[in-house]
Amino acid sequence: MPPARRAPRTTRAVTTVTAVALLLAVASGCGDAGDLVGAGSTPTAISPDRLWPQLTPASSPAFEIGEVDSEVVAGVTVPGDDIRTVDPVALVRAEIKEDAGSYAGEGYVETARRMADCGKKGPAGKRCPVLRPYYRDLTGDGHEDLTLGFRQLPGNVTAVRVYTVEKHRLVRVMHWEDAVSGVELAGRSVIIRSPSEVAGYEYRLQWTWDPQQKSMLLTHDEMLRTGSRALGDAPSPVPGPSASSR
Repeated sequence: MPPARRAPRTTRAVTTVTAVALLLAVASGCGDAGDLVGAGSTPTAISPDRLWPQLTPASSPAFEIGEVDSEVVAGVTVPGDDIRTVDPVALVRAEIKEDAGSYAGEGYVETARRMADCGKKGPAGKRCPVLRPYYRDLTGDGHEDLTLGFRQLPGNVTAVRVYTVEKHRLVRVMHWEDAVSGVELAGRSVIIRSPSEVAGYEYRLQWTWDPQQKSMLLTHDEMLRTGSRALGDAPSPVPGPSASSR
């Protein structure tokens, strides 16, 4: 029996008659079309099991992994409190000067060497390890913050930094370095994806601004399946190592 056609909604009376007719058609059992179909059994909810309840809860961390990073950048001024006036190259040079040991000997000597190419035109300028800066309000104070990246060479490591202006001073509120496959800014967060030693998986780390600590805190550390998807997609995570284990 063909399905009943919906009558034009000209008056409330016509609509009521149509509704009654549809109910009668379902009740008469004319075929299976339109009948309710069961979705199957509902899985039984399983509550979490608490393991080793006799253990005394820890009150302090076992390892220092630097969860909070907030440091005033010495020697770099912010004219007019406008972070766009800060030279990203000067920031990287200041970091190299502050941590000279990491950019000498067997460290990132190529980064220190290529800093001389920054500001040059043509092929020489492309050797500069400092990447394009991005400006976005990550702290929620209505002013832009600076997300900066630069290559740590030789090797395949990229350093990612976030800077803000606080009390007329430039403050670094996040730093991370790793082999990076993608970086994204989303809301108040910086999301970094890095390849994993496990085939078919990658790490996804997310730092989010915390107004109490006045720093970007590592709020998510996941291992995800890779595939053909955009950077902002969020597949189901599987348990991954903590930041201190990598």
